[in-house]
Amino acid sequence: MLSWRHPSERLQAPSQTRKKVSKEGIPNPSIATSLPDKGDPDGVRAALAAKGVTYGINYIGEIWGNTGGLKQGATYDGRLEGILDADLEKLWGLKDLTFHANAFQIHGAGLSRENIGNLLLVSSIEALPTTRLFELYLEQKLNEQTSVRVGQLAADTEFFISSTAGNFINSTFGWPGITNADLPSGGPAYPLATPGVRVKFEPAKNVTVLAAIFDGDPAGPGLNDPQERDRYGTNFRVSDQPLLIQEGQYKYNQDKKDTGLPGTIKLGAWEHTGSFSDLRFDQEGIPIAISGRPGANLSGNLGFYGVIDQQIYRLPGGDADKGVNVFARLSASPSDRNLIDFYADGGFVFSGFVPQRPDDNFGIAFAYANVSDRARAFDRDVAFVEAAALPVRSFEALLEVVYKYQIVPGLVLQPDFQYIWQPGLGGVVQLNGTRVENAVVGGIRISVNY
Repeated sequence: MLSWRHPSERLQAPSQTRKKVSKEGIPNPSIATSLPDKGDPDGVRAALAAKGVTYGINYIGEIWGNTGGLKQGATYDGRLEGILDADLEKLWGLKDLTFHANAFQIHGAGLSRENIGNLLLVSSIEALPTTRLFELYLEQKLNEQTSVRVGQLAADTEFFISSTAGNFINSTFGWPGITNADLPSGGPAYPLATPGVRVKFEPAKNVTVLAAIFDGDPAGPGLNDPQERDRYGTNFRVSDQPLLIQEGQYKYNQDKKDTGLPGTIKLGAWEHTGSFSDLRFDQEGIPIAISGRPGANLSGNLGFYGVIDQQIYRLPGGDADKGVNVFARLSASPSDRNLIDFYADGGFVFSGFVPQRPDDNFGIAFAYANVSDRARAFDRDVAFVEAAALPVRSFEALLEVVYKYQIVPGLVLQPDFQYIWQPGLGGVVQLNGTRVENAVVGGIRISVNY
């Protein structure tokens, strides 16, 4: 197999969001609620919760198979997560101060890495096998409107996310493919968190402003996979040029007494203050495919994005969350220094339509990542220099259909289907000179939350 992948392409995936916890220390949802004595026969979990300490143990396992892509086959991957939270006011009297940490044991083989070679990874848990620390931080509530987090943070737990998109399995519906491709080491997102500071301000009931500064390269510089450069999540880098992210959120019709359908609008931007390379021209303005020199040094990078979550139909007489929800996200970045300059995704989730299974849902979503004009021009330059009919990267697109089948709260099966257009952005060829075929993917995920 012959392939050419630009160094800015990364293999990352988004993380799970944190869950609410009951006074007995049980996350919601949790399989513990279906176990004798709520899975806590000795009362240890409840006793810890009374002192402000809670924990969770989650497992996700997946079986995948594909046709098309680099090769046909099947894989299994899994992730065990441990979560620890502490209310330090209850524990030690430190007013309005909380602690959070979580870590992963990742195992198995990712289908995208092994079989498909695509940018929009099939699974949100796909990563190199290892045991790694993820987030580790303190959060101080300053007043009713303001809080600050300090420590090792991930942007994909709060920024650029859609609650509706979180029902899907492909990684791009968490931390999207554009930031994954354009930021050093894929940005501060699963499986790589990095030191940072986040400020959250809520000036009004339905308005939230988030701002954060992160170390700009979670794994540090290098040509090998960033997950290998930060194998255990303990690099704690603070010397790289920073990444700044700001986001404004407006929620409406959130009260159950409101007659309108609920929704959320988010607008955000990120700026990286480091140096980036022109994807086509060197410092003298000569195409790098001809000169053989590095791309011209460009100062900084940025991106803009928007997110909308909207309920468009509510089931009568039932839970306000049941019905039809839609989401859409758009993002753009400069073409001269970024592999992906435009990204869009969107989809529908139908929930509560089966009376006997009110907690099941069905979703269908689509994502599109566009290769920048500068990167396409580089490919054409290479083809010219080599005097060969080499492929020109253009886009990668994805369709996903998923069903969530809840066995009991905290135990879920998700059969999943994905169709991937142009794996590797249309720039990967086989030994026989043909492009990699579109990929058809099928799989099933089991999730257990305790």
